[in-house]
Amino acid sequence: MLADIKSFTRDELIAPFKSWNLPGYRLDQVLKWLYEKRASSWAEMTNLPKALRDQLAQHYSLHALELVRKQGSRDTTQKFLWKLSDGAMIESVLIPANPALYGEASDRHTLCVSTQVGCAYGCKFCASGLEGWKRNLRVDEIVEQVLATERWAATESSGFRVLSSESTVGEQPETKNPKPETRLVNNLVIMGMGEPLANYDNLLKALRILNAPWGGGIGARKITISTSGLAPQIRKLAEEPLQFRLAISLHGATDETRNKIMPVNRRYPLAELTGACEEYQRKRERMITLEYILIAGVNDALRETKPLAALAHRLNAKVNLIPYNKVEDLQWVRPTEEVQEAFLAALEELGVTATLRREKGHDIDAACGQLRLKTERELAKKPE
Repeated sequence: MLADIKSFTRDELIAPFKSWNLPGYRLDQVLKWLYEKRASSWAEMTNLPKALRDQLAQHYSLHALELVRKQGSRDTTQKFLWKLSDGAMIESVLIPANPALYGEASDRHTLCVSTQVGCAYGCKFCASGLEGWKRNLRVDEIVEQVLATERWAATESSGFRVLSSESTVGEQPETKNPKPETRLVNNLVIMGMGEPLANYDNLLKALRILNAPWGGGIGARKITISTSGLAPQIRKLAEEPLQFRLAISLHGATDETRNKIMPVNRRYPLAELTGACEEYQRKRERMITLEYILIAGVNDALRETKPLAALAHRLNAKVNLIPYNKVEDLQWVRPTEEVQEAFLAALEELGVTATLRREKGHDIDAACGQLRLKTERELAKKPE
């Protein structure tokens, strides 16, 4: 199987283009077609000689994600279910015009990106790992989620506008070439399906491509990587030159609470995770976000706020409270709004910078893995 051209950096493509005795501008033309015009086939690259297009097709593949299903939320969140070239399915979630979740400025369009098919880490409240881990996503499959989302948006007659309700889609969106002055997707949160830092090398290469001026052009400080607590990889990330943001999927500020719902904590307990985060902060001097999904009867008691506040102060971190999204087949439920607000108020009284996400996408089952699980079960029930 040929490697997808979107798995390679510009520097990696220079040598083959030189070996083909091509002028330097040809590579820049190809990159413009890939990342500005979002081309999904060689045939679309109309200003390239046919001989070059044929040569590219002989050496590289060019895959586009297939849109299987899309759900649109009343609050404008859009959830996409994509089919990969091997038939596996992943999810991405587009959150337009979101008030500053992870950066100082207001986000315009944030895309939540997946990094694995399934998940091996088995967080008890999450749908992503219910069917187990299948494989890591390739570099191009991570990059392609941004491009495929923007292709979908380009099919809208007035640029990006929200579609209503849910649409089940069998077609591949026709590629249009919107003006490239600005990207539709200009903020990324790497917290979709899978544990991002368990696919470290592919993820970091994909993010370099999405950050590069010849690629996605998305600022490193507009990219947030989330992890359930892989301490060695956090230390490794601290050495990276690009200023990516870090979010910790914490969901409990004591080992007792985390052990109940997050098996990863038995391998990397809070003391080790905290040490890795402190090293990250010493080297990067960037604020960390502590993600905290509020689950009724599990971690929403007011007594949980004191250890959470202590950890936030120690790490100079802010806390993002997220009401739990109900997952079919799982017992957990979200707390009442009164409990959510009381938890937020208690943190603020303890001097913590905290936000309560009035959840976008609750009406479209926006928690990671839900749409994939629902669709796979529907397909399994259909007669052959």
